[in-house]
Amino acid sequence: MNFDRLAPHYDRLEAFTAGSRLQTVRTAWLGELSGRRRILSVGEGHGRFAAACTERFPGAALTCVEASPRMLARARERTRGAPGNITWVQADFLSWTPPKEPFDAIVTCFFLDCFPPAQLATVVAKLAGCATADAVWLVADFALPARGPARWRALATHALMYGFFRLVTALPARHFTAPDAELRRHGFRLEQRRATEWGLLQSDLWRRG
Repeated sequence: MNFDRLAPHYDRLEAFTAGSRLQTVRTAWLGELSGRRRILSVGEGHGRFAAACTERFPGAALTCVEASPRMLARARERTRGAPGNITWVQADFLSWTPPKEPFDAIVTCFFLDCFPPAQLATVVAKLAGCATADAVWLVADFALPARGPARWRALATHALMYGFFRLVTALPARHFTAPDAELRRHGFRLEQRRATEWGLLQSDLWRRG
């Protein structure tokens, strides 16, 4: 999976296809990070979450892991001069070695939907292993409604989206897999969920302990 080809165009692509809606989903539960000292954002992409997070909580230490060097460069540029303490890590998450001190907040924005079931289980397990016993986890992602016209609409959108990203970025997933069962397996419980766009977009607040 490599987003380098998309990096120069990603801001325009997001603005054209979704306007401000994806950023609204990314930051829906941002306020729940109040008081968190060590925040881990994986699959940070072009830095829009990082910019919002450091502006709101400049006293927190934010670690951002991103596999694409070009995406990481755009994120650094977006947050240049921003308040706060950001550590940038250019690495594939599955091969990254986390620091010994755990994080009390995990953030995954449009990241977990990139993986097929077996890889998703590995990713969630590794992230959970980075988290404290009382960590919060913010999940911003696409979703698949259970039934009816909303589900049909989402299935059509997913088919276009996964086809495009598999072609351009070699995305490993062929379809969406909900991470809920894996999060629960590692001690997280769903505290709040906001769904928009007929259930196509979802903002979750999970909490451990």
